[in-house]
Amino acid sequence: MNINLLNESDLDRLRQLISEAKKVVVCCHQNPDGDAIGAVLAWSEYLREQGKELFMAVPDMFPDFLQWLPNTEKLVRYDKHTDRVEAAFREADLVFCLDFNRPERMDRLGEVLRACPAPKVMIDHHPDPAIDCAVTISHPALSSTCEIVFRVIWQLDGFATMTKKTAVPIYCGMMTDTGGFTYNSSSPEVYFIISQLLTKGINKDKIYRNVYNNYSEWRMRLIGYVLYQKLQVFTDKRASYFALTRQDLKRFHYMKGDAEGLVNMPLQIKNLQLSISLREDTERDNLIWVSLRSVDDFSCTKVAERWFNGGGHLNASGGRLNCSMEEAERIVRQAISEL
Repeated sequence: MNINLLNESDLDRLRQLISEAKKVVVCCHQNPDGDAIGAVLAWSEYLREQGKELFMAVPDMFPDFLQWLPNTEKLVRYDKHTDRVEAAFREADLVFCLDFNRPERMDRLGEVLRACPAPKVMIDHHPDPAIDCAVTISHPALSSTCEIVFRVIWQLDGFATMTKKTAVPIYCGMMTDTGGFTYNSSSPEVYFIISQLLTKGINKDKIYRNVYNNYSEWRMRLIGYVLYQKLQVFTDKRASYFALTRQDLKRFHYMKGDAEGLVNMPLQIKNLQLSISLREDTERDNLIWVSLRSVDDFSCTKVAERWFNGGGHLNASGGRLNCSMEEAERIVRQAISEL
């Protein structure tokens, strides 16, 4: 099976950039998820094997259920170590932008990326890339950035020497960005890649447990609260939403990642096509994080773009609103009314 992505020109340019670079920064988007963290860890491990001096930068905190992944202790948060991260970008010979398509998705770290003089390479699966890069590897039709990372390593002849430290985060990222391979994962290539990762000795069942069976007691109580008291279902519109205020999160001892996957659960209701979650930021006032999920050919991307200053994929998108939760609920109700 041919899983190559790069044409010969881009492949040669990528090889040249890697060969000439000594200090390399690998970074991802704000509020990094399993695909972003998995891609950063896996690609960095590949580059480390090529003898590169690696710096892995993330804008802010990532979920607790990903902290078991190999080398997460080497990730440096910009919100906690601003000077270190900015120095790494200034000194970099090469920067890899993983799992994001524009600097704005990095929040304040995006300005550091813009100011960085080093050549940049994008590896991403979000539509409409908008970063000036020496090489842009953008494939929105693919399941995840981790899938792209695997394909690029494969095309660079790096599979033979790939270790579990690379294979595990790749599988984790592919798994989390497809909801455990329940959406955007019907291509034969996805399962060919999984079969190859299994030859590296990964335990896919344990990876699943580490991610999905690794929550706190309070996360379980939060789920019950959302489903029983907060969920608003609009049967005639085949849509639902729920809103979590800062007070709600405090009540259930919220930790980063505790709301992960909640937006998928209403789609278990018969005939529902769209699920939207609103979550108030725990630190900044008038900032509401929006997640959208849909099924079949219903495009939650269009809803995210029109109503929530966001975007993403056909069945999984996100956005943000700079307003109160009361206003955010008004907006989501209006969006649903016009479906």
